Amino acid sequence: MNKQDLIAHVADEAKLSKSEAERALNAVISGVTTTLAAGGTVALTGFGAFSVTKRAARVSRNPQNGEAIQVPESLAPKFKPGSNLKAAVA
Repeated sequence: MNKQDLIAHVADEAKLSKSEAERALNAVISGVTTTLAAGGTVALTGFGAFSVTKRAARVSRNPQNGEAIQVPESLAPKFKPGSNLKAAVA
């Protein structure tokens, strides 16, 4: 399912026009993105939680020549599925 398929699904389920569903989906995505960028967490009970995790600095290897490369510390988004989502997929 891509974004347009999701918009069509939301429009059908919520009895909205596709343009209203697209605005709603974009608002949700924007809210999650803004909250994560500020270092917060977004928890949707039963569905899951979006958070930010810190990846420690490490030494890696260049696969072409085996040379050591220093990879700096970074932040990455993370999703932890909720119990209802896990049960639906299982």
